[in-house]
Amino acid sequence: MTSEKMDWSPIAESDRQRDVIAAEPISQLREILWQFSRRKTALLGIALVLATVLFAVAGPHFARHNYDEQTLAFASMAPVITVYTAGGQDYYVTAAGKLVSMEDGELGAIIRSKKDDGKKKRYVFELNGETYYLNYRNHPATLEDTEGNVLPSRKMLNRTYPLGTDTLGRDILVRLMYGARISLTVAFVATLVTLLIGILYGCIAAYSGGMVDLVMMRIVDIISSIPLTMYVILIMVLFGNGGLNSIIIALGSVYWVDMSRVVRGEILTLKNREYVAAARTMGSSTWFILTRHLIPNALGPIIVTATMQIPSAIFTEAFMSFIGLGVSAPMASWGMMCNDALETLQTAPYQLIFPALAICIAMFAFNFIGDGLRDAFDPQMRK
Repeated sequence: MTSEKMDWSPIAESDRQRDVIAAEPISQLREILWQFSRRKTALLGIALVLATVLFAVAGPHFARHNYDEQTLAFASMAPVITVYTAGGQDYYVTAAGKLVSMEDGELGAIIRSKKDDGKKKRYVFELNGETYYLNYRNHPATLEDTEGNVLPSRKMLNRTYPLGTDTLGRDILVRLMYGARISLTVAFVATLVTLLIGILYGCIAAYSGGMVDLVMMRIVDIISSIPLTMYVILIMVLFGNGGLNSIIIALGSVYWVDMSRVVRGEILTLKNREYVAAARTMGSSTWFILTRHLIPNALGPIIVTATMQIPSAIFTEAFMSFIGLGVSAPMASWGMMCNDALETLQTAPYQLIFPALAICIAMFAFNFIGDGLRDAFDPQMRK
């Protein structure tokens, strides 16, 4: 009896603490956020997306030019320009053979020539009491003194047009801002439509099963077999014009297909779980089971798939605009800017580099976020 009393006697308070878990329980949301924050590429993607949104939304309000403002005298002006010094004053020679005064990198007034010496292919200028010649026989044109010597020159950043101008003299930086608006609008609207249609369609197909699932998924196969370009052309024929609305409708009518497949696969796995059977036994409706049990437990793959579709939508919009099926001129679009830059690829490659770089940065940013979310939602990746 004594030994039994000793075995079943209360333990000391210090011994009890050995069986207590010191750490507080962590919710699934906190665990996902913590895993996501550990990935530097995912945080970089968040920073790039926020910078792109700020660039697109706030940038045009601080710009000095509009996206459709044309200044032909400053056409094809590079971000770094060659400046000549004459009489203590800086001057820039435009691609069109105009002489422009400069002040700390800012473009000033266009200087009128005194006369045009057509025989020697040069303009005569009177600058600070001295005579100078703009020799447009050379390519590019050069500023020379009376003896034919090219004036001293140096490279200078273009502060009036930091990223240069296109062939029509439009500010590339401002057009990139408006192009970002279009790309982000198309991406987010197409993704929202994808979520609404794809989740609803996949849930109905998977939860109903049988012949309903078979017919619905065959419809998905038919839709996915038709190229996206055909959808855009058909929509343009139906609505009478192209533009942003056609791209959004085309993407929204096709992109939900992949989402519906992902949702269907997740619902097929989850609908046979015990808690779903218990909900049916308690008399819960189908809508209640879908919204309170199945969809919340399938949010991980849904969020990852939606995030991965955003860069795909951005690239698709840029490609459609590049081939002329996107927004109409003079509206700015990254794809249209790339198309316009093909004509001057050898003489002004920066006109293609900047919009192409913007497309790459946006796609990489959302891909980084998608990879981070995929790893955060995957229990096998948690260490």
